[in-house]
Amino acid sequence: MDFFDFHHHKRNKSNGIYNLDLQKTPPDFYFSAGIHPQDIQPENTDNQFNWLKSIINENCFAIGECGLDGLVPIGMKIQEEFFLRQIQLANEFKKPIIIHCVRKFYEVISFRKKTEQAMIIHGFNKKQSVADDLIKNNFYLSFGKPVLYHLSLQDTLKNVPLDKFFLETDNDDFNIEELYQKVSEIKKISIEQLQQQIVENLDSIKNG
Repeated sequence: MDFFDFHHHKRNKSNGIYNLDLQKTPPDFYFSAGIHPQDIQPENTDNQFNWLKSIINENCFAIGECGLDGLVPIGMKIQEEFFLRQIQLANEFKKPIIIHCVRKFYEVISFRKKTEQAMIIHGFNKKQSVADDLIKNNFYLSFGKPVLYHLSLQDTLKNVPLDKFFLETDNDDFNIEELYQKVSEIKKISIEQLQQQIVENLDSIKNG
């Protein structure tokens, strides 16, 4: 069974969900597409959303990355407008949403009620209390390279239900098999069980 990479940026890697850069042409395998907070152009809104809507097809597994970022120089009101419009697109096309969130977790949680689709926080590396609040509000969490060495994050992952997480490489250059190995140890299950669980979780978010 494969080592599925929930969120990556490598165009030549088909086993996972490739994060498509804004205004680029989609690949012929699973990808996600969205308007990242740092890429928002308020003066170019229609073009950005026209592009996004035009490339949503069967290979488009999810909308995203999209979300809220407290560190980018885009006003929060504009970020929230773009986030909401992408949630509405996800509802229309019945796609899960891959979320980029920096310092705005409780604001993101407030948007949960606006979507019927699964919402996944990618690159999760925060403390247990944030994870608990997200899971309580029916979010999924996707974990990356920090799990290999971040002890408190390993403890957090230990408490995340098996049916509520994914594994990803994001922009980091490492072999995702290492991550599966570490997480199988943390969760005390075999790598094969972990691989099967990720497949089941994918089916769950794909089918709403």
